[in-house]
Amino acid sequence: MICRAGCGACCIAPSISSPIPGLPLGKPAGERCLHLSVDNLCALFGLPERPAVCSTFGADPEVCGSSSEEAIRLLGWLEQATALDVGSTRQ
Repeated sequence: MICRAGCGACCIAPSISSPIPGLPLGKPAGERCLHLSVDNLCALFGLPERPAVCSTFGADPEVCGSSSEEAIRLLGWLEQATALDVGSTRQ
């Protein structure tokens, strides 16, 4: 699948735990990356400062769906489904 230009869902829905220029601790889920333009384009695209997690993300129908709105929902669901429950204690 080719990434939808101007989608931006992968720069909004998931958390990013690796450092990003201007965000040394990454970004929380559901928050726009500060490098995402008003047109939902990455200002770091193609630059060496772009985090590896962003560069290696591959658009796929399983996570991107058929629209930007669906991508936000799918990626948000995946974020919640894979988030660590820091309040639980397993023994």
